[in-house]
Amino acid sequence: MIQNYQDAMSICRWTGYPQLFITFTCNPKWPEIVRYVEYRGLAPEDRPDIICRIFKIKLEMLIKDLKENRLFGEVKAVVYTVEFQKRGLPHAHIVLWLTQRDTVILASHIDIIISAEIPDEKHDHDYYVAVKELMVHGPCGSLNKSSPCMENGCCTKHFPKKFVRRTTIDGSGFPIYRRIENGRSVMKNEIPLDNRFVIPHNRTLLLKYGAHINVEWCNQTRAVKYLFKYINKGNDRITVAFSEASDNRKPEKVNEIKMYYDCRYISACEAAWRIFGFHIHYRDVAVERLSFHLPGQHSVYYSPKESVGSVLRRPTIHTTKFLAWMHANNVYPQARSLTYAEFPTKFTWKAKTREWVPRQRSTTIGRLYFMRPGAGEKYYLRMLLGVVKGARSFEELRTVDGVVHSTFREACCARSMLNDDKDYIDGLIEQSHWAIGHELRITFVHLLLQESLSLPSMVWEKCWPYLSDDILYTIRKNLNDQELQLDEEQIKNYCLLEIEKLLQHRGKSLFYYDGMPRVTDLEVPSLDDVLIHEELRYDKHALAEEHATLISALTED
Repeated sequence: MIQNYQDAMSICRWTGYPQLFITFTCNPKWPEIVRYVEYRGLAPEDRPDIICRIFKIKLEMLIKDLKENRLFGEVKAVVYTVEFQKRGLPHAHIVLWLTQRDTVILASHIDIIISAEIPDEKHDHDYYVAVKELMVHGPCGSLNKSSPCMENGCCTKHFPKKFVRRTTIDGSGFPIYRRIENGRSVMKNEIPLDNRFVIPHNRTLLLKYGAHINVEWCNQTRAVKYLFKYINKGNDRITVAFSEASDNRKPEKVNEIKMYYDCRYISACEAAWRIFGFHIHYRDVAVERLSFHLPGQHSVYYSPKESVGSVLRRPTIHTTKFLAWMHANNVYPQARSLTYAEFPTKFTWKAKTREWVPRQRSTTIGRLYFMRPGAGEKYYLRMLLGVVKGARSFEELRTVDGVVHSTFREACCARSMLNDDKDYIDGLIEQSHWAIGHELRITFVHLLLQESLSLPSMVWEKCWPYLSDDILYTIRKNLNDQELQLDEEQIKNYCLLEIEKLLQHRGKSLFYYDGMPRVTDLEVPSLDDVLIHEELRYDKHALAEEHATLISALTED
């Protein structure tokens, strides 16, 4: 999952931020499924194989509509991940990149693609029915406090939304879709629901596929990496307890510890999907993962049945993807103008012959495996691979201005890549392309503990926006307030507080590091103050409605 996530982030770095995020969910009421199971006297859940096959066909049709038919414009790249609900139905999370000329820039353009309103029943009846049946959330909130989406008295999906006269983009880069208070509503569970409960969608896709298809405009900020974290979050887990049934049918636990297992949950649909060999992860463009190694330290893989002698006698024992790149630089003059990461855009790797050959068609991008600063020479080798073009040997990688240096670190120093903690700053910035703020803070703390930084305060000033990029989201989630805003100093302060906690857990403090700023008193409640959090977790919309009702009941007396 981590590698798939980093592949997606590589596409993002290559082509820019994605424009659209689409969630496509299987509908067990599709005529193709209903027709098949009713003829045999079955229910849809009795044939997970049919559900998977029909969903796979429609998913491929959807991707074709997006890519070849250019429903939203010319597509530069697409990534999707298929997941399975607890009840078994598959759904796909699709991320779409459009070419620059088709990129949605103005908020007004979003309305052309995405709607979050109930259509007119008389003028567009089919569309109205589709929205009513498939794209209305709830009822929840004060209308139904027992809804599955409710937690601590609030909807976890933040419904109902507010009425908005025009689509805007907030300060964090998130869209606020138009939801006009026009009196339109639909009945769901005998409760009228208005535009505040409509899930964003596209009319064309909704009518064609007759399924729940949530279409969202992507946040055009660095927070897009959390989107890829979401679609690559991995398998469902479940804790299982085994027990025996006695004669009176009452279960008796055999062993309180041994009989509990942390298991992976696989539904019938997921099992069928994997048996058929359908894609769980799909990427277009392709990403070539580029391994590298120090001289004589490459990995050799063999089966348990092979002897060491037969493995060592392999003709390709000393041929790796990395060494083959050096050889290709000797053979092809055009290769000398490319770094290792750029190489897959012009050359393709042939696994059978273990060689790079010029690419004839399609597009592939390269991604070097991540290496932490503590990896020593291998980390510095990776730094050089990002800048050195056309190297034909390890010696050429270590050569700067005609001088062959003895180590890769010395070569980096000669290229002025290690001045003023620049390598650590660059490492943190690169890691920020795929790692979340918490992971970056852990890396920063390790650098502090190892005393690797000559000027920790300078690294902090350069990198604090990356170290703190999850702070506002975390506080909003903990305080259950999606409208909460923090200024720059407050975000810095919270980030320093989290770093201080990590340091204190290891017996250190920010006071040990000269020049590092200190934590000051926060102007908002502490993240650890559970009682205050509980007090703040009330339904604001319900309180507003109650306030309006009580105000209207007041008299002059």
